[in-house]
Amino acid sequence: MGVEDLLAASRVGVRRLSPHETVQAAARGALVVDTRTEAHRRAQGELPGAVVIDRTVLEWRLDPGSDFRIPEATGYDLEVVVVCRQGYSSSLAAASLRALGLHRATDLAGGVEAWCAAGLPMGTGPADVRQ
Repeated sequence: MGVEDLLAASRVGVRRLSPHETVQAAARGALVVDTRTEAHRRAQGELPGAVVIDRTVLEWRLDPGSDFRIPEATGYDLEVVVVCRQGYSSSLAAASLRALGLHRATDLAGGVEAWCAAGLPMGTGPADVRQ
């Protein structure tokens, strides 16, 4: 299995969100998680309302059973929308979260590039970075 097969498998049966659907999800209480690198965030801007979590620790921060979880990781029914630059690594990350039991985890189709193409605003202020 190559990376394209892994990506396709991670998206089977998953409803990925558009930029506007991501805004709606956040408005109803979904946790939007930005996994982009600092360099990409610096170049593209900050995603308003998102929590920034490095991909290397994502599962530990969002697993409600983890001693290293963030306060927002309140239960396995939490709706999570993972965002990356183009919507590839976010699909893999969301699949990993679903494997942990966060069955409502999905991602933003097209990533921040789709967000910007949809004309949605980016922020410049400090990001909500979680270590």
